[in-house]
Amino acid sequence: MDFKYQDPYPILKDDTEYKKLTSDYVKVEQHGEREILTIDPKGLELLAEEAMADVSFMLRSSHLESLRRIIDDPEATDNDRFVAYNLLQNAAVAVEGALPSCQDTGTAIVMGKKGENVYTGVEDGEYLSKGIYNTYQKKLKIFLKWFL
Repeated sequence: MDFKYQDPYPILKDDTEYKKLTSDYVKVEQHGEREILTIDPKGLELLAEEAMADVSFMLRSSHLESLRRIIDDPEATDNDRFVAYNLLQNAAVAVEGALPSCQDTGTAIVMGKKGENVYTGVEDGEYLSKGIYNTYQKKLKIFLKWFL
């Protein structure tokens, strides 16, 4: 049998709509024949902070539209509609930023991929973790204001 490498986490076609956070923290530098994308570690921190806030407190538009289609579907059961309606109610509360859409264990798991032409000069995990920490520190303050 011949060796065949399989990327365990391949990047597939992605139709997700993304928002641009900033042009700060990134620059392209020429190193010989190569272009290197240089990222200031604060950019990783900002990215993780914004991403964690988005995934914790907002649902994608396509997901919200799917829930709405369930409610409008004449073939949906009463239970289907009940679950979709409750998920939409939960999303409406979560988007205010005090209660996340899923109250889990509080453990954040992040996976990132970068190619060999991307340089940060630091331990990326530390700055990604700091961004996640920032999110929960800010959201905790909102949570406390909401309930006190």
